Amino acid sequence: MIAGIIGAAGYAGAELIRLLEAHPDISGLTLASVSRPGERISGIYPNLFRHGRTKFGEGILVTPEELIASSDIVFGALPAGAGEVYAKACLDRGISYIDLAADFRFDGDEETYKTWYGKNWQYPELRRSSVYGLPELNRERIKELKTAGPVIIGNPGCYPTAVSLACYPLLAKNARPPVELKPDAVIIADAISGVTGAGREPGRAYHFPECADSVSPYKVGVHRHTPEISRNLAQMAGRPVPLVFTPHLGPYNRGILATVYLPLRDSAEDRLPLIREHYVSFYRDEPFVRVLEDGLYAATNRVRLSNYGDISVHPDQTGTMLIIAAAIDNMVKGAAGQAVQNMNILCGFEETAGLLALPAVF
Repeated sequence: MIAGIIGAAGYAGAELIRLLEAHPDISGLTLASVSRPGERISGIYPNLFRHGRTKFGEGILVTPEELIASSDIVFGALPAGAGEVYAKACLDRGISYIDLAADFRFDGDEETYKTWYGKNWQYPELRRSSVYGLPELNRERIKELKTAGPVIIGNPGCYPTAVSLACYPLLAKNARPPVELKPDAVIIADAISGVTGAGREPGRAYHFPECADSVSPYKVGVHRHTPEISRNLAQMAGRPVPLVFTPHLGPYNRGILATVYLPLRDSAEDRLPLIREHYVSFYRDEPFVRVLEDGLYAATNRVRLSNYGDISVHPDQTGTMLIIAAAIDNMVKGAAGQAVQNMNILCGFEETAGLLALPAVF
C-alpha cells in the first residue's frame, strides 16, 4: 500500500516518514509540501538521506494533488484549516484521509471549532464521514464507519491524548471504579510539553535563549485543546465535566507530562491498591497504555520516540484527591504514532504494526 503525507516538511510529517518507512504493510511513500514542492526531503531533514521508499524517487516533494492521485491512503500534517480541501479530494477519489490538525476533531460542532480556531468549515458535509481518532475511546466507531466507504479520521491533539488517558478509567460510564468523583468536581489538568509541540516555525517564545533553563505556563485559560479535552471527558462520563486546563512549556524537544487532579467523594486512603488495579484492568487490552507499578512515576524520557503512554496513580495525603500522571511523546502517541495506529485500525492491519519500538531513554 502507498501512503501519502501532505505536509511532509513539518515535524509531524517527518515523524510520519520515520514510522511509515518501517511499517510492514506500507510498500512506498509519496511526500508532498504545499510550500516546498520540488525539493528533496533530505535537504530539509538530512537524517532521511537515501531512505529509499518514496514513489517519486530521492524523496522529492510533490504537490498535494499529485500525491492524492498516487496514494492509497493520505495523512495531512497541516495547520488547522488547511486540510479540508485535501480531505474532500481524497473522499472524491475513494481513499481515506487522516488529519493531524483540528479540522475533524469536533464532529458536527462547527461553532466550537469557529470559537477556538477562528475559522469556518469549508465543507461541513465531510463530518458525515469523519470520526475522532482516539483509539482507546473510539476504536469501534472507526471500525464501524470504515464499512461505509472511505473515512476521515480527526487525529487527537497531544494534550487531549495525555489528559484523556489519565481520566478515562475513572470517568467511563460502565467502568465501576472503586472510588467516585466528588459531585460537580472540577478536574484540574496541568501539562508540560516540549518545544516541538509548537511546530517547525515557532515564535520567539520557543527560541532557545527564551525557553532554555525555564518552565512557564502559556495560553492560560485559552488554549485551543481545552474544548477537545472537555468533549472527551463528557463523552466518557456521559455528562459535562468541569475542567481547568493549564499548559506549560518545558526546555526540551519532545514529550508531554500531564498531571491531573481528581477530587473524590470519599477518602480513598485505604483503596489505592484497588484504584491502581482498576486502572490496570481497564487498560489491560490496550497495546500502548502502560499503568506503572507502585513507586514508579510517569516520565517523558521513558516514552521517548515511542507510541506508549505511561500512567502512574497517586493519592494526596488526605486520600480525598486522586492524582494521575500521564506521559506521552507528543510527536508519536500525541501525533504521528497515533495517526499510524488509526491507519492500522482503519485498514485492518495489526494495530501495533510499525509501532512496537521501545522507548529510547537517552
